[in-house]
Amino acid sequence: MALADAILACLTERPMTGYELAKTFDSSIGFFWKADHQQIYRELSKLRERGHIQGREVVQSGKPNKLVYTLTTEGKVAFRHWAARPSTPASIKDDLLIRIYALDAVDIEPLRADLMARQEHHRDRYERYERILKKRFPQGTASPADMGKLLGLRIGLRHEQMVAEWCEEAITALSAISCAAVVPFDAGTRKKETGSSD
Repeated sequence: MALADAILACLTERPMTGYELAKTFDSSIGFFWKADHQQIYRELSKLRERGHIQGREVVQSGKPNKLVYTLTTEGKVAFRHWAARPSTPASIKDDLLIRIYALDAVDIEPLRADLMARQEHHRDRYERYERILKKRFPQGTASPADMGKLLGLRIGLRHEQMVAEWCEEAITALSAISCAAVVPFDAGTRKKETGSSD
């Protein structure tokens, strides 16, 4: 998938300015496809050159004029063609998992701290998805036009919950390793003293 396809997907909902598209990426589609504002504006220029979108200038009083982008017929055809192709399963690239893989060669405490921060991140995202879900779909149902958004939120919730739970499992496992690796000095001393008195 290319950023262009994600932008076209956004514009199937309604015409938007570059700013509105960037905000949409920040609050919804960006959960599944990351892009910063500059990347979006650059891609909008390319899409116009290809004839997939058109920009209409809207005059505003007291503010700079704004450019509203809409899909062209060619853009709709291109998007439908892209959407009909088989999807590619996402591949994981996560440096945390590489550190976990080489667990016996790394320091445990920084890794535990990293896992705790990661767990907090996924809990926060879970809560954010939950707020959006309750606000947009309070009954847990959606119209056919919004069903894709509801399904996206549901997989987002499940993913964040699963990763947060895995982080908890990993933290517990690392804590057990950390405790097992440390032998209290006074316990060893008492054992020797007990042995000598028998």
